[in-house]
Amino acid sequence: MQRRHVLGESRLICYPAEAMDYLWTPWRYAYVTAEKTPGCIFCELPKLGDDAKARIVLRGQHCYIVLNTFPYTPGHVMVVPYQHLDELQKLPAPAACEMMELSQKMELVLRQLYRPDGINVGMNIGAAAGAGVAGHIHMHALPRWVADSNFMSVVGETRILPESREITYERIRTALQKPSSERGLEGQRPRSE
Repeated sequence: MQRRHVLGESRLICYPAEAMDYLWTPWRYAYVTAEKTPGCIFCELPKLGDDAKARIVLRGQHCYIVLNTFPYTPGHVMVVPYQHLDELQKLPAPAACEMMELSQKMELVLRQLYRPDGINVGMNIGAAAGAGVAGHIHMHALPRWVADSNFMSVVGETRILPESREITYERIRTALQKPSSERGLEGQRPRSE
């Protein structure tokens, strides 16, 4: 904090008054300058034919699980129905059931792989609610830790991710391929160390 004198008064300034600092993030340039894909990215990803390139870690009958390209934390995935719908209430019951089953499966996999303090699971339906892809519903699942929102993300608007997306993809895909009994998915929570 700095003390400033204005017209003979002394005032306490609670913010940096001199200049703004800059943190250069050239890896974000690809996102900012990328050509926007016409159509819906969630409709196009399953059509790529290369799940590793699309970062699809699991395909179900009605939904698939994909890594978030711009994750909040390592392990941030989305459960996406193949059907292009803008509201949850429009999702047919079999797809809604599978979406919840896959979300439950991801909760357990994330707990096992990352040992977080908590898990966020949820949707942003519509642009005003914060949906990045407002026209195609999807469920987010991501591990969280106490105090994982530090000054870099809060003030610097920059995420620090200790794991590459390629490593995250392999870890999650491998965990999802294991039989349920090996993952602790028989109604039991994985044991903590």
